[in-house]
Amino acid sequence: MKDPAVGITPRCSTAPGTPRRELLRQTLLAGLVLPQVLRGQRSRGRRRNVELSDIPAYRYKTLPVSRFRELQAEFDKALASPLYTREKAFRDQVAKLGFRIPADFPTAKSAVVVAAFAKTMYVRFTLDGAQIRLAVPPQYYADDMNAAKLRGIVQTEIIKNTGSRVVDISGSVPLKLLAARSGLGLYGKNGLIFVDGMGSCNLLYAFLTDHAFPEDGWTQLNLLGHCRRCDRCIRGCPTASVIDGRFPIDIDRCVTLYNEGPGAFPNWMLRSSHNALMGCMPCQDTCPENFAYARLSGMLEDVTEDETRKILKGLGDDALLKSLQRKLRNFPATASRDVFPILTRNLSVLMR
Repeated sequence: MKDPAVGITPRCSTAPGTPRRELLRQTLLAGLVLPQVLRGQRSRGRRRNVELSDIPAYRYKTLPVSRFRELQAEFDKALASPLYTREKAFRDQVAKLGFRIPADFPTAKSAVVVAAFAKTMYVRFTLDGAQIRLAVPPQYYADDMNAAKLRGIVQTEIIKNTGSRVVDISGSVPLKLLAARSGLGLYGKNGLIFVDGMGSCNLLYAFLTDHAFPEDGWTQLNLLGHCRRCDRCIRGCPTASVIDGRFPIDIDRCVTLYNEGPGAFPNWMLRSSHNALMGCMPCQDTCPENFAYARLSGMLEDVTEDETRKILKGLGDDALLKSLQRKLRNFPATASRDVFPILTRNLSVLMR
């Protein structure tokens, strides 16, 4: 899990609280108090009925790399904030991020940040003849709109110059801060980035290029307007990590912090808090900005009863891992025998 959100203390009394497809990749939050005000923006494109054909495959914004110094200063301040988690595994992951020009690309001129629409998938496991359907959030399965494809889109559709160099930096920059500062998205009270026409059902990517775009999209950090009068994510959070009057969330109570990595769940975490095979969905599922997109979910291939029993027993042999990688589309905890215990633990608590 990477890329802490950069928070700003809001004016109102009800202030709000990469993407790469690998383990510990999903963006969570860190705190930062800036002298600016997190202003509300009117909700953009909120619709009750949306068809998949209505949703853009991607949206993008650009920033000149001259903004990287300011972005790095904001990010450093976030890491130093007393609100930022002290949890070592998370800090070790985030410490690798930053706004730095690669040594082998000194001619980089622009950053392109891209949001790709991604829907929640579901998978059915079977035990004692009964099926249980579990959610697999977008960042935990592979689909066709990936970094390699988007890199080509940046070159041919956005830059429109195949001679320009384009480098994927999605795994090395704080993506949410880049998206918010570029104007691509707005922060929600739950700390996620909401993109026009996608809600928070998006995955973020970033690319460097030696192409110089004429515009500088630098934008103040904004809060989704609907958040000013809504507390559904607060009421829906199973561990009370989204807190009224606080931005960012209390990351140390977020389910995702604990179910992405190895180890036992905290004693204070109730079994009912768990709701997805990895990650956590209630703060997104209950959000009115996402209602239209939640119904566009899909299904992964069913996991058989024999496979389910092997998972629950921790029997991650090569044949099972290969089958699960195909069925779950490279779900992180099927990557090797070393990480397979994460799947056993997560599935066990969901099917208990």
